[in-house]
Amino acid sequence: MASPYPAADLVTVAHMTRVLIIGATGLVGCHTLALLLGDDRCDEVVALARRPLQTTHPKLRAEVVDFDHPPTDGEVWAVDAVISALGTTRKQAGSAGAFRRIDYGYPLAVAERARQHGARTMVVTSSKGADPRSRFLYSQVKGEIERDLARLTWESLTIVRPNIIGGERAESRPAEALGLKVAGLLGPVLPRGLRISPAEAIAEALVEGALAPRPGTHIVDSAALLP
Repeated sequence: MASPYPAADLVTVAHMTRVLIIGATGLVGCHTLALLLGDDRCDEVVALARRPLQTTHPKLRAEVVDFDHPPTDGEVWAVDAVISALGTTRKQAGSAGAFRRIDYGYPLAVAERARQHGARTMVVTSSKGADPRSRFLYSQVKGEIERDLARLTWESLTIVRPNIIGGERAESRPAEALGLKVAGLLGPVLPRGLRISPAEAIAEALVEGALAPRPGTHIVDSAALLP
């Protein structure tokens, strides 16, 4: 996907672009990883995952890690950009604390280490309605990770805020499946921002944020993820 931004508006990156991704085994992450590996602008992908990837590629360095005890190898963290496609639900995580650890603690810890090693660009999958003051745990945690990633002062920070994510997941999420069904039926009459966000479009936004970074902080809302 070609960058929609004029070259003068992009953060200057070295010829070799090295991207670290977390969440590459999930729905959005799988699409994101495939796009990165097929993009000539990306020379190497470091994928940190809790389970082995099913993908092999000359550009891919896949590491199975325990995010509670991140790797100490400095080479892992020496990247140009970080993409977080990591995410779960409270039900899948098992508790509110486990959900917060996965959706907030892990992305922030990874971002901090990469930033300390010189990463200049951060791209994260958040959610429509993200707000650290929200009464709803999911929206609250998404708002908190947005807020605290911004405090790391990236040259470029892109936050992608999808609505319900469309696509086939490996794991079962009954509540989300019901939401997708309802949103699919109502899609033609719903405002753009309330329609299903295709996983492929989210992945494209993440990749563009990493490989064609613009200075400053940028929000890609759910309406922008539709054709």
